[in-house]
Amino acid sequence: MKNKSLYIILFFFIGTLHYTWAQEKNDEVKIKTEKVAVKKKKNNIKPYEPLAPAKAAFYSAIVPGLGQAYTKKYWKIPIVYAAIGTGVYFYTENTNQYNRFRDAYKRRITGIPDEEFKDFSDDQLISIQRRYRREQELSLLVTVGLYLLNIVDANVTAHLQNYNISEDLTLQPKINIDRFNTSPNYGLSFSYSF
Repeated sequence: MKNKSLYIILFFFIGTLHYTWAQEKNDEVKIKTEKVAVKKKKNNIKPYEPLAPAKAAFYSAIVPGLGQAYTKKYWKIPIVYAAIGTGVYFYTENTNQYNRFRDAYKRRITGIPDEEFKDFSDDQLISIQRRYRREQELSLLVTVGLYLLNIVDANVTAHLQNYNISEDLTLQPKINIDRFNTSPNYGLSFSYSF
């Protein structure tokens, strides 16, 4: 009988140990799956990168459009190149026209006959030179401005990617008609929903 009770106690003890080991293993599996779920959830949310705007601006300063690629706004790259390319085109075209009229004026001063510009007076050639020179400088300023706008756009886009922008915050203009004199009343409505 003592052996029987010893076997029962031993069997109960081994069964209990097995149950606690199984419980610990189940808890470990649960913890691991929870960690994997948290990692997956964290992968969906981009971590905050404080240097992202500086990188985007630096990339756009080196190669126009590279900052837009860095911020994954690929649709802006053709716009950047079209804008800067248009400015460069007008700059070169105005430079060529300025040089053409300047060379014609120089030939006329030195006494070389010019068949292309024989209908223009000296004052007209000088005036046309000044106009093309002014347009050349203006197109250069516009091109530099568009280049700087490219850098600012990449920087601002990178800044805005770090913010959580949701539909909960809205700003809508409203027009209400006054019922007494039928004049419109303008205003802004700011609503935030939780």
